[in-house]
This record gives sequence, structure tokens and C-alpha cells, in this order.
Amino acid sequence: MLEYIITTGDNHSAMKTISRREFLKLAATGTGGILLQQLLAACGVQPASTPPAPASTTAETETSTVVPSQDPTSTPTQAAPRPDVVIVRRGDPEAMVRRALDSFGGMRTFVPAGARVVVKPNICNAYNSYEYASTTNPWVVGALVKLCLEAGAASVSVFDFPFGGTAEQAYVSSGIREQVEAAGGRMEVMGRLKYAQVTIPGARVLTETNAYQDALDADVLINVPIAKQHGSTRLTLGMKNLMGLVQNRNTMHRIGLHQAIADLATLFRPELTVMDAVRILTANGPTGGNLADVQQLDTIVVSPDIVAVDAYTTRLFGLTPADVSYIQAGADAGLGRLDLENLRVEEVNLGS
Repeated sequence: MLEYIITTGDNHSAMKTISRREFLKLAATGTGGILLQQLLAACGVQPASTPPAPASTTAETETSTVVPSQDPTSTPTQAAPRPDVVIVRRGDPEAMVRRALDSFGGMRTFVPAGARVVVKPNICNAYNSYEYASTTNPWVVGALVKLCLEAGAASVSVFDFPFGGTAEQAYVSSGIREQVEAAGGRMEVMGRLKYAQVTIPGARVLTETNAYQDALDADVLINVPIAKQHGSTRLTLGMKNLMGLVQNRNTMHRIGLHQAIADLATLFRPELTVMDAVRILTANGPTGGNLADVQQLDTIVVSPDIVAVDAYTTRLFGLTPADVSYIQAGADAGLGRLDLENLRVEEVNLGS
């Protein structure tokens, strides 16, 4: 944790504590520069009178750009704002992931140089290969690992806690280990001694949980669910995928699963959610096992807004967000928006 003092214009000071992950988020938006100046001043280091121009890495802070015109009488135009949600279809998984991230300014928008990144796919069991759509597409996961490292991440760890078979078996049978390691990432088996008891401020039913420490400590969390039918929640999507990061999943079922899922999402708050809908499981989820239940859509849905991703993905099943209660609960908790008609949604087709 970092401790710092904020001094306002009336010379009033207050001590604040933030995590490394929160500081990196502030740095990416420009607020971290102010914090850094205050930290340096506290140590007796005076900043230069004219700060150097920031490096053009994330371009996250600019919402419009004046475009030079050949006609001096013409009116300057503004660049289109970045989308809230990007849907890419009919490409190979890596091409679709890269194209989606390009619309947000590239992976550097979400992954600062030197960041410790955790990628959380759905690897629920060791029984089926990716063709059965019960586990996240391995090439989607591999592409994200590759893009994080290209953006300058210090490390990229990938893990989940399967409920069918061992993690070692599931990592291999899903094809995810092969693609992650080929991309330069690391598969981690979630050790039982690496969970921490944490409270969740503002939670309605899941007020505390045993959360995986490496996910809590990550500078950047990227959530990579696969879109599936589910017997308990109708669909398992982005918010529900975060259940793989805690031990007390049975408790969540007992106390009210939909609200508990929303409460858990307020704890982890991934920087990016990438919905794998290359293949979707339309029945007998979450484990599947019958190719007749699989529909190939060759689609991904990407956004920093986990609620918007889940809301859009319901359409792929002929449903609406109202059909999956935890989506509304997440919106009510301020985790994102489900009013897709009021969001900037970009749809890209890479096929002919």
C-alpha cells in the first residue's frame, strides 16, 4: 500500500492510503502525476518548472482532436469518441482481440508499463476441450497475454479454480496452458494457502469472502469469460466468472446467488472484460459435453464496463438483461450500464 498526503488550496492536509493497482489507474488517467508530484515534494525533491511532455502511450485522456484542414475556411472537426463496447465478428480469435483493443487505443490503455497482470478465463473443468464451449477459447486467452506483454507488462499470470478435475488437468485439456506459455505468460495453480479473508464495503449479502491474494494484488485484472447457459443463473457471463477467484462459492449460492455475484464484482472490478463468444454453450451449462449444444458465432464483446458486456451478450442467446438478475444488480451497484441504447457500441465484421 502507498500512503500520501493531499494538500488543498487552503493548506488543509489529509493522509490517504491506496493500493499499487489504484495508483497505476490514477497514473493512466493523469491524476497519478499530481500524486507523484506531492510524493516527491514530501521527500524534498522539487519538480522542474516545466514538466516534460507526457509520452504518447495510452492516449486515454484525450476525447477529441482538432484535425488540420486544407481549407482555411472550414470548421475544425473532432475525432469520434471512443466506444463504450466493441463487438468484433468473423475473424480468427487473435485478429478479433487485436481489432477490438485498437478501438480503445490499444492494450496500453489498460496495461501500464511494468504492470503485473492477471488474466482470468473460465476453466471450469478438465473433461472437455475448447470445442465443447465450457472453457474459454485458448487463442483468445493467448492473444490477451501477448498484447499485455507487448504493452510492457512485467508479468502475466493466468489462473482459475476448476470444480471438475484438477487445475493441472484442466489447463492442459482446455488448450489454455499451451497458448499462454507460447505467448510468454505463466499458468498458476491456485494454492489453498494464498487466499485472504476480506470484507466487501457496501455489499448487500456477500459482506466478506476468501479471495485469492494474487488477484487482489494484481495491478491489472482482465476478465475473459466464455458465454454459456447456466442452470443456476440462466447465463454465466463476465460478473459470474469472477466466482473462480474465491473459495466460498457454496455460500454465495446459499445467501442469494445473483446479488452475491454483484457484490463480488464490486471487490475485483476488472479493468477489462473480454467475452469469448467464438463458441457459445446454449444448453446443459456450465459443463456441457454435447457438441449439439454448441453454436459457433466467431464473436467477441469487449469493454471496460463489465455490466455492458454482460448486457450485450444476453442478446446472443435471444434474451435481455432483465432475464439475468445479477446484471441488473451490478448496474444498481454502480458497476456499469445496461442501457445499451445510450452507449457507444461499435460493431466490426472482419469477414467478407
